[in-house]
Amino acid sequence: QVQLVESGGGLVQPGGSLRLSCAASGYALSSDTMSWYRQAPGKEREFVAVITTSGGSTNYADSVKGRFTISRDHAKNTVYLQMNSLKPEDTAVYYCRGRSSKMDLWGKGTLVTVSS
Repeated sequence: QVQLVESGGGLVQPGGSLRLSCAASGYALSSDTMSWYRQAPGKEREFVAVITTSGGSTNYADSVKGRFTISRDHAKNTVYLQMNSLKPEDTAVYYCRGRSSKMDLWGKGTLVTVSS
């Protein structure tokens, strides 16, 4: 079964860090542009970060620039989102997305809660 599975979410205090993982199964994500999105309670889903197939280019939402880092490991068929200096407004369900000329695939999300 072709799918993306996110993990690594949880409860963290403001100023803390988390690393999210997005593992692909049933296919190789090396040909996909990979992105992270998030959806906070009562809000629309928004773009967080993107990384190209080679990993040579990344882009971030202004709200996370300088705090979050997206990376990919083709050997592990996984994409990561390192989140530092977390703020309460980062609380959301985080989704992984893989896009290519053949498909547009989303994971089911992992919840990140930033609270003291």
